Amino acid sequence: MKQFIFLFKGGDELWDSKSEKEQEVHMQDWMQWIDGIAKKDQYLGGERLYPGGKTIHPGGIKVTDRPLTETKELVGGYIIVKANTIEEATEMAKGCPGLLWESSVEVREVWPED
Repeated sequence: MKQFIFLFKGGDELWDSKSEKEQEVHMQDWMQWIDGIAKKDQYLGGERLYPGGKTIHPGGIKVTDRPLTETKELVGGYIIVKANTIEEATEMAKGCPGLLWESSVEVREVWPED
């Protein structure tokens, strides 16, 4: 099987507008979705990411304190899964609860090790 990474982007503004209870229920939905992938032995790991960071620009001289992109495009987390094809991984990603909260999921194949 191949490895794919799901990059979760956006949704932070909607998240911030929700109550603590709504956020808790949403996180339970995430855990249930990931658990379903894990039960099929297709989950390899992942984490939520802090919003801040550094960007090192071409040439390595200029460094900025955050990515120069809109909030909706910032990567807020990722998971790595196993699937036979990108189509199979994409179908898996369609179950992501974040899609209901204005997030998007980018599905990318991980370059295989030699």
